[in-house]
Amino acid sequence: MSSSVDEIVHESDFTEDISNLNDSFKNRINADPKGVQQGLAKLVLTLIELLRKLMEKQAMRRIENGTVNDEEIEKLGEAFMNLELKMAELLEAFDLTEEDLNIDLGPLGNLM
Repeated sequence: MSSSVDEIVHESDFTEDISNLNDSFKNRINADPKGVQQGLAKLVLTLIELLRKLMEKQAMRRIENGTVNDEEIEKLGEAFMNLELKMAELLEAFDLTEEDLNIDLGPLGNLM
């Protein structure tokens, strides 16, 4: 008789654990199409912004080292300005800010 009582107790514990797990997943998984789209846009734009900053730093190093001529400097400046304008458009389209792209990496700090 005590084993059947134990089984009931364990079964109710299991049911409670499943219920808690379901609540946890509801809080973590956002299946809303707009939320998924915005999350994906945030990830892609974060990667683009990170690459843009790295490319700008590399371009500045090349300029400081004198390995690019005036024409190339002009082209680089124009390309980076156009990219910055396009990023601003995309941020607005997906209702994001530049701060949204600075992902918190926990103990490592912020990405940018």
